[in-house]
Amino acid sequence: MNFIALLTQSLLSPAILFFGSGILIGILKTDLHIPDSISKFLSLYLMIAIGFKGGVALANTTQFTPQIIVLLLVGILLSFLLPFISYFFLRHTTKIDQPTAAAIAAHYGSVSIITFITAGSFLKTEGIQYAGYMLAILAAMEAPAILSGIYLANVKNSTNRGSMFDLLQTFRTNGCLLLLFCSFIIGWLTGEDGFDKVKGFLESPFQGILCLFLLDMGLLVANQLDNLKEFTLTLIVFGLYMPLIGALLGLATSYLLGLDLGTGTMFMVLCASASYIAVPAAMRIAVAQAKAAVYVPMSLAVTFPFNVILGIPLYYGLARLFLTH
Repeated sequence: MNFIALLTQSLLSPAILFFGSGILIGILKTDLHIPDSISKFLSLYLMIAIGFKGGVALANTTQFTPQIIVLLLVGILLSFLLPFISYFFLRHTTKIDQPTAAAIAAHYGSVSIITFITAGSFLKTEGIQYAGYMLAILAAMEAPAILSGIYLANVKNSTNRGSMFDLLQTFRTNGCLLLLFCSFIIGWLTGEDGFDKVKGFLESPFQGILCLFLLDMGLLVANQLDNLKEFTLTLIVFGLYMPLIGALLGLATSYLLGLDLGTGTMFMVLCASASYIAVPAAMRIAVAQAKAAVYVPMSLAVTFPFNVILGIPLYYGLARLFLTH
């Protein structure tokens, strides 16, 4: 499969097309409405499925070398810290309100599984392999950014950043975040045997429920079209340079740890990607006051296409320059 086919497959996936359909249906002022209880169920389902499958991916990593452990810890740390970097730029370069800025920032610390899969397919066309444990790194980098985003949304002001106790309180009291964490632990403890028992619930329906979720998000965006006026040039530019910052941090980590070309490229992609599944599902419940019409298009309509069209080849080129000897 050539790169053009990969682009088409990624950008024209059913889930993304359902998101576009939701926007169109909402703009046309039809009578379609997804009840709040159903919306909440869709978000909770995605939290359980993503967390559980992430835990299973970690359980399937049978060998943990010092290099893998360090990369895992650095990945978790970067996932936690990138939202703070994103939030700083958003608050100093745009007029986005605090909850929405925090929600956007959370997207840029978490990861995009579709971007990851596309990058893997790109490497395959180049004849480059990467380490299988990168699935475990991906799984570990999904939740820390959500914690950061919820914390930032509840910080009182720019001079009162809160304490470690406040951060722990955020984790302890947020049910959505705890559900994701508990699902991850359950998947890790039960492994492949546990996954086989719930496979019919967590795997087969996943793509269909994801389509419903993004349809619902599209309807929500359409109902908040007035908020699109906040899509300033500086905000759009943020969606283009923030992935580059993440990728450079990923490149520096890969260089210091001596990762091979394929594995280093994939870690750069993880650091550069912006979530449009796990984080929107969490923000929809945990930071309800944030404007979905701003934070969803930022990851799905700005950063995701940028990464798929230009980012992945660029990250691969940088990795070839610095990670090959």
